[in-house]
Amino acid sequence: MLREAAEVVGRVPAETTQQAVGYPALFVLVALGALVPVIPTGALVSSAAVVAFHHQPLPLGVLLVFGVSALAAFVGDIALYWLGRRGVRSRGGSRWPESLRGRADPERLERARARLDEHGVLVLVLSRLMPAGRIPVMLACLLGGVPLRRFARGDAPACLAWAATYGLIGILGGSLFSDPWKGVALAVALTLLIGTAPALWRRLRGA
Repeated sequence: MLREAAEVVGRVPAETTQQAVGYPALFVLVALGALVPVIPTGALVSSAAVVAFHHQPLPLGVLLVFGVSALAAFVGDIALYWLGRRGVRSRGGSRWPESLRGRADPERLERARARLDEHGVLVLVLSRLMPAGRIPVMLACLLGGVPLRRFARGDAPACLAWAATYGLIGILGGSLFSDPWKGVALAVALTLLIGTAPALWRRLRGA
């Protein structure tokens, strides 16, 4: 029995094993990145798209990266918002909203409140695509008493747009280079540039 099992395992393609490990790991990391906004989830999605572009059948591999990333981002956002609402309602204080408030720039928070009042939860779609824009809008939703269902309806297309954007960056990197590591390097560089460009622009304007 053991020998037969070993032979079966030996016949399993390496790509199948990579899929079994890679997609769950991508889901966990992106979901954690939504809960703890220090993980570079955009770079993870772009890098995974590069690897899928080179090593998985097109377009199935890239679509799987897109679907897993969007679902993980949505799950992480909903979990964070649910925890935030529990904090708002708790008697002992709102630790999660206060933690989010500490991560958000006060000016960004005020702008998010104004845009949320003007355009509604649809602002979530743009906030997901803007660097450091998700937390102020989420906090504005929490403090404004937006129900979880309404937040989820706005967050679902936001996560889809976010996953598609960074997936396309990965496809671009994968199509330009025959070596996957070069495509990953380009995708990571582009995502870092997207993340740091607004802050650099504000500093230059301030100077």
